Amino acid sequence: MRIVLRMGGSVVASPVNTDLMSKYAEMVQTLKRQGHEVAVVVGGGALAREFIGIAKKLGLEEQVQDEVAISVSRLFAQLFLKTIGEIGCEKVVVALDDAGDCLETGKILVMGGLKPGITTDTVAAFLAERIKADLLIKGTDQDGVYNKDPRKHGDAVKLDNLSFDDLTEVFSESKHKAGIHQVIDPEAIKIMKHNRMKLIVVNGFKPENILAAVNGESVGTVVT
Repeated sequence: MRIVLRMGGSVVASPVNTDLMSKYAEMVQTLKRQGHEVAVVVGGGALAREFIGIAKKLGLEEQVQDEVAISVSRLFAQLFLKTIGEIGCEKVVVALDDAGDCLETGKILVMGGLKPGITTDTVAAFLAERIKADLLIKGTDQDGVYNKDPRKHGDAVKLDNLSFDDLTEVFSESKHKAGIHQVIDPEAIKIMKHNRMKLIVVNGFKPENILAAVNGESVGTVVT
């Protein structure tokens, strides 16, 4: 199976969790041993949003705010790439055109942000489209997708299965802005819907959830 794993910055990088990053490294090594092709897109988390805030205070425009956030995500991607060792591609991939070349070597691809105006969710969706991935998994800071924000509503209910149309209705933001923070970015949803992708959203604080999702076990929220 060809898998794109979207590793949430809210999980491994808010604050930086080196133990969890190491567990993710072991998990992708397991996926590789099981015969899967794996591409990982790493987010910048709270540190990226902090730098967006700094850029704002300096009076810098939104494109520049995005650029510094991309730099942060690529730093985390570099750390993760070095942590997985020889099974990873030579360097962090910074252009979709290079994604196929990296995977053809039989190694694990690691990316951060791509360009201003799109989040790492959207990067993951574009990447999944480009490499014709069978599955996109996002490890986030929630157990899946809820009918409303569980951090604000005690009566929020986790949804086990839903469509991309349903997903659009659940979320508050409908377009990109620097530092957007919801379970899945609205632009990414459009790309996944257009390509009829399969997305599974799981609690990323438990990397074993990723393995369970790949193995077809009932975990998180499945979006089709």
